[in-house]
Amino acid sequence: MNYKLPKLLYKYSDLEPFFDTRTMEIHHTKHHQNYINNTNLVLKQNNVRDLKINELISNLDNISIPISQKIFLRNNAGGHANHSFFWKILKKNTKPNNIILNILKDEFINFENFKKNFEEKALKFFGSGWIWLIKTKNSLKIITTINQDNPLMFLDDKKEPIGYPLIGLDLWEHAYYLKYQNNKNLYIKSFWNVLNWDKVLQLFLSK
Repeated sequence: MNYKLPKLLYKYSDLEPFFDTRTMEIHHTKHHQNYINNTNLVLKQNNVRDLKINELISNLDNISIPISQKIFLRNNAGGHANHSFFWKILKKNTKPNNIILNILKDEFINFENFKKNFEEKALKFFGSGWIWLIKTKNSLKIITTINQDNPLMFLDDKKEPIGYPLIGLDLWEHAYYLKYQNNKNLYIKSFWNVLNWDKVLQLFLSK
């Protein structure tokens, strides 16, 4: 098993001025790389077979390793999965098309109300974690997860994920502190300027 740092489809500077170049570089090459290194180490020590990262985090309970290492693996494999997803949904200057707008209208009254709910929930979240828009079997939901947990880790009675991520925003301070310091609200609002709505639609249609 040897997970590798995914290459970005854009330069670190391409998301300026909303996500700054230095934060993107550190976030990608330092934080994400560290999650990968730690994940690879645990899996190598325990001879865990090759699994795609989303398959791994959905089957943590079935992996036979010591409980102390399992917690460590959950945090770091989750960090790899979350950040790999995050990089893919970033692109400046895209807009939701009518399909997305109608979907959000069905669930949240309108697009602006969706953004308001998302921002309020993100701002109220205490500590380190993520906020997500997930697609469940019958609806869309905004949820938060602590640390590096991912919605795919939580299974229903049929051992299927409770929902599939369409949008995810990193709420750890390392994602925004260099630029926004304690102004977390400004970071959250800036996210709409770099969210790749084309990718969101692709994810919606694939699940």
